[in-house]
Amino acid sequence: MTSSTAATTAAHATGTLQAGCALSVNVNKVATLRNTRHLGIPSLTRAATQCLQAGAHGITVHPRPDERHIRAHDVHELAELLKAWPGREFNIEGNPFHNLMGFVQAVRPQQVTFVPDSEGQFTSDHGWQLPADSERLAPVIAQAKALGARVSLFMDPDPIAMPLAKALGADRVELYTEPYAAAWGTADQPRQLERYRAAAQAALDCGLGVNAGHDLNRDNLPDFLRTVPGVSEVSIGHALMADALELGYTATVQAYLASIAYAA
Repeated sequence: MTSSTAATTAAHATGTLQAGCALSVNVNKVATLRNTRHLGIPSLTRAATQCLQAGAHGITVHPRPDERHIRAHDVHELAELLKAWPGREFNIEGNPFHNLMGFVQAVRPQQVTFVPDSEGQFTSDHGWQLPADSERLAPVIAQAKALGARVSLFMDPDPIAMPLAKALGADRVELYTEPYAAAWGTADQPRQLERYRAAAQAALDCGLGVNAGHDLNRDNLPDFLRTVPGVSEVSIGHALMADALELGYTATVQAYLASIAYAA
């Protein structure tokens, strides 16, 4: 085994960062499959454990009000599980004006990602509109931070909005990456990458951390990370779980970690 291979293997085992970017695995789709029957399988905690053992740096959930996938007990069970994984992160995302803040109060996650979804929304498809949403976001940002959570705002790649997010007290922004993913491999890819590069740089310039997520996969991830500066974390669920159906959790997480490392 070469020294570089050994280092990569060690990083998988310990969850240390590759290329400065953490991988948080969104396990919503495991719960979606489980909820089609009343047998309790597949197990969310076993899925999370295998992802963490493979080197994932954190676990993400999005407990929607209708409990179409993540249910209240899942949030508590995963929070308890992650106590045995010091240094790994629990990220709870959702709309702070629906059911999210009760979970933040109860389990005190390391990170909270505020997403402006409607209650019945199929999937997240846009970021907060600042300054239009600023007045109502300010108190819930302050509340989450008082509970010890890092606060990330789900945002479209708009450089002008980044200082406004910082002024509200946010610690990070999560760039909504579906437009990039849809453009990957097409003539529109360079234009989309420039949008995200500019937004990330604006965020960094005003002191915000940068996360990213939505439709990222092991193919389009390296190009994104090579171009967009300072990405601290990617949250990936749908594509990762689709890959895991074929490859298994361990091989899939390691493939995504390799994609992150390849971007360095």
